[in-house]
Amino acid sequence: MKLSEESKPAINVFPSRGEMGGAAGRDVERRIIQLLETKDELRMVFAAAPSQNELLDYLAESDNIEWSRVVAFHMDEYLGLPAGSDQLFSSYLKNRLFDKVNFKKVNIINGNVDSDRESVRYSGLIGESPIDIVCLGIGENGHIAFNDPPVADFNDPEIVKKVSLDHTCRRQQVNEGCFESLDDVPVEALTLTIPVIMNAEYLFCTVPGLSKYSAVFRTFNGSVDTSCPASVLRTHPDCRFYFDIESYEGRSVI
Repeated sequence: MKLSEESKPAINVFPSRGEMGGAAGRDVERRIIQLLETKDELRMVFAAAPSQNELLDYLAESDNIEWSRVVAFHMDEYLGLPAGSDQLFSSYLKNRLFDKVNFKKVNIINGNVDSDRESVRYSGLIGESPIDIVCLGIGENGHIAFNDPPVADFNDPEIVKKVSLDHTCRRQQVNEGCFESLDDVPVEALTLTIPVIMNAEYLFCTVPGLSKYSAVFRTFNGSVDTSCPASVLRTHPDCRFYFDIESYEGRSVI
């Protein structure tokens, strides 16, 4: 992927997570409605993480979106968790959004089958047509999807790949209450690669919380490189960022 020149990022900062998520939700809703005026269907990718709670809740409650014309994907999935586990990203998205509205189709990554074959299958689905919208976050280590610094590749030839999760990524899952201990967190996952995300037409990046301040700072300061994978978002022509005070300014809300 050839990096484009950086453009001035669309940064939105809010006093609270609720205001942040509501604003992001309204903007995503508005873009969906606008695109459906000229397209028969949309293809969207969703991140699965607590950082997305408020955004997804807004979208799930929207009466203005023709979800029956939207095809959904998700960014990544753990390998090795029991089918139906609450910790699966597919379970999170089903509970938060996928089972609450009437999508045209929902495409789930299966982390309980042969990972090579699943990568090929899901890559084929993603590659059928361009992705219109991606809703994403930024990890504590600066990852986007499960493209942690050790495995991130801005010119990745793959669409979906198996990756090993680094320590900071796995620790974040415990810090956010998704797992009880580090030993419970899977060590491998399937993830969409960075070019897939960057080739989408519109990106909406929602990042709350004090624990994300360092990653957010590195996203906008310093060079664009894989030591902070999210730094590449600065080169996207239409990526909108939504932060609360904690994540953007590094100070707790009193």
